[in-house]
Amino acid sequence: MSQSSQHAFRLNPGADLRQSLEAYLERHDIQAAVLLTCVGSLSQAALRLASAQAETFLNGPLEIVSATGTLSVNGCHIHFSVADEKGVVTGGHMLPGNLVLTTAEIVMVELQDTSFTRKMDSATGYNELVVAKEHGGER
Repeated sequence: MSQSSQHAFRLNPGADLRQSLEAYLERHDIQAAVLLTCVGSLSQAALRLASAQAETFLNGPLEIVSATGTLSVNGCHIHFSVADEKGVVTGGHMLPGNLVLTTAEIVMVELQDTSFTRKMDSATGYNELVVAKEHGGER
């Protein structure tokens, strides 16, 4: 069974959520992690909706109501949902351009002897997850 370590941190107002996550992964050389939670608020959200080609931007204030994904210095795949002041929820793929309004509280678990990479999958047309174990090869 692989070892894991926890990472918990807070982003301040004005931070770009996705870019901050990627910078954290780079700074700590994280090869494989799972985003457990991210709660907070945004002044602007940027996401790609299911099957959409273009970005969708939403103006805040918005509450982050869920976030989950696979994280690595080799690429991230994050889905998240935000709710507006009327409680209308919009969700999709997290893109750069999600700007923290008051806070974003993040908790992730790093998988110590695992690496995540992305490889083009001809069946889906997307760069899909490739999981490699330190002592066991690709899965």
